[in-house]
Amino acid sequence: MKKIALLLLGVCLIIQAWGQVSDNDVIQMVLTAQKQGMSQQQIAVMLLQKGVTKEQLLRLKDTYEKGELNLKDAGNVTTDTRIRQLPLKQNDKKTDSRYLKEDELTGKPLFEAPRGENVSFIDSIGNIMQPPYPVETEKSVIFGKDIFNNTLLTFEPQLNIATPDNYLLGPGDEVIIDIWGNSEANIRQVISPDGNIVVQGIGPVYLNGLTVKEANARVKNEFSKIYAIASGNVSIRLTLGQIRSIQVNVMGEVAVPGTYTLPSLASAFHALYNAGGVNPIGSLRSIKIYRNGKEVADVDIYEYIMQGKNDLNILLQDGDVIVVSPYVNLVDLSGKVKRPMIYEMKNQETVADILSYAGGFTGDAYKKNVRVIRKSGREHQIYNVDENNFDTFIMTDGDQISVDSVLPRFENKVEIKGAVYREGLYAIGEGVNTLKELLDKAEGVRGDAFLNRAVLYREKPDLTLEVLSVDIAGLIEGTAEDIALKKNDVLYVPSVFDLQEDFTIVVKGAVRNPGTYKFADNMTLEDLVIQCGGLLESASTVKIDVARRIKDPKSTTVGDMRAETFTFTLKDGLITGGQPGFTLKPFDEVYIRRSPGYQEQQDVFVDGEVMFGGEYALAKKGERLSDIVIKAGGLTPEAYPEGARLMRKTTPEEKKLIQQTIMKLTQQGGNDTIDIALMNLGDYYPVGIELKKALENPGSDYDVILKEGDQLVIPEYSGTVKISGAVMYPNTVVYKPKAKTSYYISQAGGFAQRARKRRAFVIYMNGTVAVARGGRLDIKPGCEIIVPMKQPRKGLGLAEIMSLTTSTTSMAAMITSIINSTK
Repeated sequence: MKKIALLLLGVCLIIQAWGQVSDNDVIQMVLTAQKQGMSQQQIAVMLLQKGVTKEQLLRLKDTYEKGELNLKDAGNVTTDTRIRQLPLKQNDKKTDSRYLKEDELTGKPLFEAPRGENVSFIDSIGNIMQPPYPVETEKSVIFGKDIFNNTLLTFEPQLNIATPDNYLLGPGDEVIIDIWGNSEANIRQVISPDGNIVVQGIGPVYLNGLTVKEANARVKNEFSKIYAIASGNVSIRLTLGQIRSIQVNVMGEVAVPGTYTLPSLASAFHALYNAGGVNPIGSLRSIKIYRNGKEVADVDIYEYIMQGKNDLNILLQDGDVIVVSPYVNLVDLSGKVKRPMIYEMKNQETVADILSYAGGFTGDAYKKNVRVIRKSGREHQIYNVDENNFDTFIMTDGDQISVDSVLPRFENKVEIKGAVYREGLYAIGEGVNTLKELLDKAEGVRGDAFLNRAVLYREKPDLTLEVLSVDIAGLIEGTAEDIALKKNDVLYVPSVFDLQEDFTIVVKGAVRNPGTYKFADNMTLEDLVIQCGGLLESASTVKIDVARRIKDPKSTTVGDMRAETFTFTLKDGLITGGQPGFTLKPFDEVYIRRSPGYQEQQDVFVDGEVMFGGEYALAKKGERLSDIVIKAGGLTPEAYPEGARLMRKTTPEEKKLIQQTIMKLTQQGGNDTIDIALMNLGDYYPVGIELKKALENPGSDYDVILKEGDQLVIPEYSGTVKISGAVMYPNTVVYKPKAKTSYYISQAGGFAQRARKRRAFVIYMNGTVAVARGGRLDIKPGCEIIVPMKQPRKGLGLAEIMSLTTSTTSMAAMITSIINSTK
């Protein structure tokens, strides 16, 4: 059994296949092939065709090393005694590991083994030999060449079939003689090399070379010597049991030529399959079978593929020789055929034959003739073969046939388009020969057709177009002369809508779906309002305006009127007032006004040290800071009103103004520009307020009027002061009453080298800003002192980098001033 393991790896490691077979199937295939006496290369070809992969064999090797691969059980096959098995060939020297060291075709070593020792399953894993012939990894372009490489088409002989009457018995065949009646017996004998079976009481019975039918007659004759067969009391029948193996030689242009041991029911196709099929220069049209030195068959694979002739697949006999000749003619067929490929052609085969092999023309093929390019031995020649000569034009090796497609044009087409019921293409003839007949075929003109003039486009002989005017109304009434149609004529019947603008009406204002709508005759304002989805809640019903175009196609002067206007009121969904019986006209513009008595809620937000923070609605116009604080329940004891700040929502107009201003400032300062899309201006900006004074003097200028979206924040007391900008160490220190500015600057390490000392300013908690007066600042709790920096001349130092916040703060102050100026 170790020889089996050796053979499994030593043979199969040369395979590179493209399918996948189960591990048990691989083992069984190798065991069966070994019992048939197949060589290593033959088994390699067989496994390649079955789809075994190299990776699978490596995995089998690992499994064997771990002791998990039971080859003994895989090799033992138990079957019913009357089921035929593949013939076994024991003690074949090809299964001895000592003979696996050399390739049987080339004589070259496959892998080395220690002298006197068997090559093990594991020793041979690292020595991988390439196949002795090129393995095609892609489907061959020659028709039929892949028939013996198809993993789904194995040509395995069917062993368990009724014994053919013409089967010739020979040494190695097992015969089963059944006797029943007055006497019953069962005799199983294998025909000896001398051609006999030995029956007790009768002696040798010669069966070699007899058919099963002849053997039955001879056995009955011999057994009549001891059984009363003539009286009909005893019946005898001979059948075939285990079949013998035969050896055939496959020679010529095959992948692996050699001698193959096959079951006696094997056919020529089975032998070719085991030999790997024909090689790239082998012929599929002439495969000869020789028996006793005489040719007994000439097999044409194309007849089997195209016509399914099973009589070509003849049974082989021991000693048969199969010879595959080189191909005679290869012809390349391309173009508009159903199976464009390279075909092998016999001598005297014609264009009609190769077209038949290709399945015929496709639907868009030009069938009148084909083009043949031939190599004459010196130059190329071209032939245009007409369809009448397809049966007589003989193909030669290297011919190239191309089938063109039909031209992309029509020989009997006319077309009708426009205001007819059935637009499309029509054929000249079959009742369509004139324009009137074409209109009738299209089921007439539609109601919107413009009958005074239609256009007929006609192709001139030089393929340019000319236009003919057609009176459609005259054709229908019979007063105009009908026009005969020509190939590629196109009749266009215009619609009245094609000759004018699209009539629309525009609705603007307080409706659910403002926009442009298609005009319809007799449309009223009520109809339009319904089409727009109705009025919004904010719409005014006392003023609906309609603007109408001024148009006079016959005018020769310029007027001063721009539009004609109408005003209406709406009551209970009906128009009242204005012009009675008013209907809309094309291109009218309708304006639905917003009612001045409609006001939506406007909310402000209060947060911080108030009794009831949150959102509050403005009850009326002109509500102030003091009013909203009262609504919030007043200030808490911890509130610091001097530090209260107001954040106001930026409107789109304010954002646009700020962006324009910043762009102008940056462009004046240099050549660099700023991407507005990258500027984050924020949704809110601070408004400087003095809440304490506003509460002490309600209605005064300190008591700022609120707007929608305002956010009032009242903080707790903060007893610190922040120093930043061009100082040595930006810091936050405790507020010291009556302390001078110099005190806080010193707490930040003093001024930096490039500080602008007289330009220092302070930002208070409430959003207001104060500049130095006489070098002094009014310092309050929670404020921030900022010292600007001079424009740097070189790279920035640490102090300059830390003081960059100055420019940011300055920009914020500038934005605030711009917004305040817009109020």
